[in-house]
Amino acid sequence: MAGVPMDQRDGWIWYNGEMVPWRDAKLHVLTHGLHYASSVFEGQRAYGGEVFKLREHTERLIASGKILDFDIPFTADQIDEACRQVLAKNELEDAYMRPIAWRGSETISVPARENKVHLAIAAWQWPSYFSPEERLKGIRLTWSQWKRPSPETIPCKAKAAGLYMICTLSKHAAMDAGYADALMLDYRGYVAEATGANVFFVKGKEITTPTPDCFLDGITRRTVIGLAKAAGYSVTERHIKPEELSEFDECFLTGTAAEVTPVAEVSEYKFTPGEACRTLVEAYMTEVQPNKAAAE
Repeated sequence: MAGVPMDQRDGWIWYNGEMVPWRDAKLHVLTHGLHYASSVFEGQRAYGGEVFKLREHTERLIASGKILDFDIPFTADQIDEACRQVLAKNELEDAYMRPIAWRGSETISVPARENKVHLAIAAWQWPSYFSPEERLKGIRLTWSQWKRPSPETIPCKAKAAGLYMICTLSKHAAMDAGYADALMLDYRGYVAEATGANVFFVKGKEITTPTPDCFLDGITRRTVIGLAKAAGYSVTERHIKPEELSEFDECFLTGTAAEVTPVAEVSEYKFTPGEACRTLVEAYMTEVQPNKAAAE
């Protein structure tokens, strides 16, 4: 399916409680979510036919909607079951899944409490965010010109569509300059995150990661922190100044799409993927694919 536009694929999408042919899952051009970003979503992966940490993703989706002042009209149990149905209907075992909720087209002005809230769930085959070659040698990042805003200016605890506008801009600029991604600072000048993944730095057996006080505390992030501690690493969450990057030996990103991806370069700062990166890449893949690991 590589190269096929997303709206021209075959398959099925769960849409407001029904399975709809992929190409028929449409919405009106005057949808509030399109004009005013009243939309929240999740990115989650299925391994061996099971969505990793499905309930955590579902609960975050519901919580994100509440932060944007709307209630998703389905329970957590119903959403979980719908996700499983999407995998089964599309005959997928290993897949990326995108649940998304948004305000509809009843009105097209800033206030929208009368607008119906919709929910759709799609899934498709999508390999690792970065190519195997990039992952093994470590990817190259540059600095983004955009910063993560203050939590007084954005609903930073929601996985809201509007918060990704500066991520798209940052990613495009990085790719145009020959990099795989960009690392963003926050409004105070501290290291924050990449455009779609959290970041970690390593010195010996000590791992340091930014405090998620103005960006999303990723589910994969929390999973990897637990795996790192279990592997004998200490993990510190704190504010990190950009110039501190020269003090670290390894760097890696975490996210549902990125999984665990080593980093070789952040602009002028160089890293060598080593023991920590290898350990956590392997530990994460074992965590998300326990049945495969047991079979081997």
